[in-house]
Order: sequence, then C-alpha cells, then structure tokens
Amino acid sequence: MSYKIAAPDEYLAITGMNIKNVLITKAAWVLPFQRCNRFSVQPHDYAMNLQAMTKEKLQFLLPVIFTIGPDVNNRGANAKGPRPNAGPQDQHGHNHSNDEDRGDSLMKYAMLLAESTANKNGSQHLENIVKGIIEGETRVLVSSMTMEEIFTEREEFKRRIFRNIQGELDQFGLKIYNANVKELKDAVGSTYFQSLSQKAHEGATNQARIDVAEAQLRGNVGEAERHGQQERSIAKINAETAVQKTDRDVERAAAEANLATQKTVLNRDVEIARIQATRATESRDEDLKKEVQVKRAAAELERLRAIDVVKAAIARESKQQAADAKAYEVEAEARAKAYKTKVDAETQAAADYNKTTKNTDAAAYKTKMDAEAWSDAAIKNAEANLQKKLKEAEGMVAMANAYAKMSEAFGGPSGLIQYMMIEKGTYVELAKANAAAVNGMQPKISVWNTGSEAGSSGAVGQGQDTASTLRNVYQLLPPLMSTIHDQTGITLPEWQFGRMPNSDLTLREQNESKLNGRK
Repeated sequence: MSYKIAAPDEYLAITGMNIKNVLITKAAWVLPFQRCNRFSVQPHDYAMNLQAMTKEKLQFLLPVIFTIGPDVNNRGANAKGPRPNAGPQDQHGHNHSNDEDRGDSLMKYAMLLAESTANKNGSQHLENIVKGIIEGETRVLVSSMTMEEIFTEREEFKRRIFRNIQGELDQFGLKIYNANVKELKDAVGSTYFQSLSQKAHEGATNQARIDVAEAQLRGNVGEAERHGQQERSIAKINAETAVQKTDRDVERAAAEANLATQKTVLNRDVEIARIQATRATESRDEDLKKEVQVKRAAAELERLRAIDVVKAAIARESKQQAADAKAYEVEAEARAKAYKTKVDAETQAAADYNKTTKNTDAAAYKTKMDAEAWSDAAIKNAEANLQKKLKEAEGMVAMANAYAKMSEAFGGPSGLIQYMMIEKGTYVELAKANAAAVNGMQPKISVWNTGSEAGSSGAVGQGQDTASTLRNVYQLLPPLMSTIHDQTGITLPEWQFGRMPNSDLTLREQNESKLNGRK
C-alpha cells in the first residue's frame, strides 16, 4: 500500500480491486491488488511534408505542423463539479454514461495509448497513428478541392483540415492544440508554384511600374495644377490690388479736389475780408478827409468873415450906410456860398460812399459766384471724366470678351480675322485698290516672227543650218529695237547696232522727216 502523486504534466491510471474500469486521478492511495501507471499529457509537435493531389490532378507538397496531445478538459461523465448542461453528453450531444470510457478523453488515451507511450517504441507507435490520420484526412480533403480554392480559401481549408482530423483524434482522446499549414511547394518534377510565383512577380513588377508612372502623372498634373492655381491667385490678387489702388486714387483725387475747393473758398473769403477791410479803411479815410475839408472851409469862412468884418468896420467909418449894406450883402453871399459848398460836399461824399460800397459788394458777390461756379464745374468735369473712363474700360472688356467668344466660335484668331475682314468689306476694298492700281495701264505687246520656218509649228530645229540661225538673229534685232523704242522711248545708238535698212524704226524716222518737211 502506497500513496502515489503525479507530476503537474502527468496523470495516474489505476486499475484493480474495487475499480470497475480505470481511475484517472492526480493522487491516490494504491491498495494491494491494484496497479498504477503514469502517463504524460504533454502535447507534441508532428511535422509532415505531405504530397497531395488536387482535383485537377496537380501534385504539390503541403508542409504542415500539428500540435497534438491528450484532451484534459473533455472528461465526459467523469467530470467533477456542476456542469452547465445536465447529463453526461459530449460536444456532439451523445450520452456516454453507459460507455466503457464514459466519454472521458483521458480514460480513452489511458486505455488505448498510455501503455504504449511508456517506452520509445510506444511513442513511435503513437506518432505513426497520428501522422496516418493527418495524412489520410488531408489527402482526402485536398482531392476534393481545386488549387484556386486552396489558395483563395486558405482559412476555410485550414478549418476543414482541423475539423476532419479532430473528428478522427477524438476516438483516441487526443486534441489538436495548434495546426499550422505552411506555404505550398512544388512536387518533384513540377514547376506550377514557381511559374505562379514568377507570374505574380512579373505582375507585381509591372503593376509597380504602372503605379510609379501613375504617381508621377498625378504628381506632374498636381504640380501643374498648383502652379496654375498659384498664377491664377496671383493674377486675381494683382487685379484686386489694381482695382483697390484705382479706388484709392479716385478717393484721393476726390479728397484733393475737395481740399482744393475748400482752399479756394477760404482764400476767397480771406480776399473778400481783406477787400472789405481795405474798402472800410478807404471809406473811413474819405470821411476823415471830408471832415477836414469841412473844418478847413469853416476856418476859411471865419477868416474871410474876420477880414470882411475889419473891412466893414473901416468902411463904416467912412461910409456907414454903404458899408453896412455892402457888408450885409457880402455876409449873405458868403453864407450862401458856404452853405452851398457844405451841401455839395455832403451830397458828393454820400454819393461816393454809396457807389464805393455797392461796387465793392457787387465785386465780392461776383467773385464768390465765379469761385463756386468754377469749383462745381471742376467737380462735374472730374466726375464726368471718371464715368467716361469707367464706361470706356467696361466697353473694352465687353468687346474683348465678345471677340474671345467669336474667336472660339470661328476656330481661332485666324478665323475671327477673316470674318472681320469679310464683315468690314476689307476684301472688297483690296479688290478695288488692285483694280485702281492697274486701271489706265496700256501695256504694249509686240509679236513678230523671223524666217519662213517660224510660221510652221514644230519646224524649229529641223532642217536649219548655221546661216539660217544667224540670219534669224539679225532679223530679230530691228523689231526688238523698235519695241524698246515704243515702250521706253529709248533709241539705241547707231554706232552700237547700226541702222538696219527697211526696219520699222527707219521707216518711222523717214515718215517723221517727211511730216517735218525734211527729205
């Protein structure tokens, strides 16, 4: 009797007295007539390089690695503790209460394979069983699929392999912890994957070149668009700046015109005030002069009166009666003259003052009205010129836009120019000018032939000798000289060519001589 304890990666399988089948546990008392075996539950890697054939009869190598070990979680009816689902049922819904292994994966493994794993030969036996299951299920699955399905549905292919192999391993109490399907390889004598790889490589290279070209195209187009947008933005900013500058210039010109107008008004007011002050000073001066003249006249009157009084006193001593009368007359006359002088002086002064005041007011009012009229006229002329320039600019812009649209409609500037020349009658004017240039011209055309052979076509050069050629040349000279004389008025000198007898020129000169009375 002994107490057995298993390692963390081990289980104890106890059989014998008081045990119906097999007891799977971590620790237990081993009684007499009982047997205890240890078995490991560590998973192992099984690497295989399977040679399979697809549905299209294409052979290839399928490298796989499976990590397989005893299933320690699926204890079936031997599971301890409460279960979520009542009844000892496995994952497929089967009831294993009456089975020999009770649906316990560890019991299956212990009953079927644990004894064989105690030695090296037993491990090889387990490996052969597992590899046989993997190879058989994989080949069956691959033979039902095409190569395209294997490539495009890699995850589905892996899940189907996992499901099929796991179904076979359940009966041994084994579990697939991990399944890794590596890249497919060509079988001996096959170049399928090499060709596909080369095709994919070439396709990727060509696609990369296409992508690079498209990227360069997008870059060049984008750069050109950015440059065009930059130039358009700069042109727009420059145009807006020019418009704003023009507006500022107009406002500044208006402000300067307003300032000049205000200065003119102020200068006019100052000048009017100065003129008014001058006129007031002159008027006051005239008043003072008038008062002085009046006082002088009064003083002179008193002086004359004193003289008259003295004379009257002296005369009264001699002639009392006559002197009194004379003195009275003189005094009355002096008083009348003085009064008249005083009245005339006052009347003249008042008239001069009124005339001076009215002339000054009239001149000031006229100056004021002239200044206001000139200011208003200057402002109106400036506004009229501004509106005229704006309308001319708008008209030029509208004409430019219209000509641009007409140029597009006629297929370019050359078509527009031809249309404008037709519309404005330029071609007609050119035709008239050419007709006028040649109008009145009287060209002289002379035709002559030499020799009897010239009248027959095709005879030139046939049957002619050297003498005939020289004779024709000499016969050609008189008509030629006559033609030159008729068309240009130039007579060739006789010493150079001589006078040809019986020529047209000689006959003409003889006729002219007869007409002039010469023989």
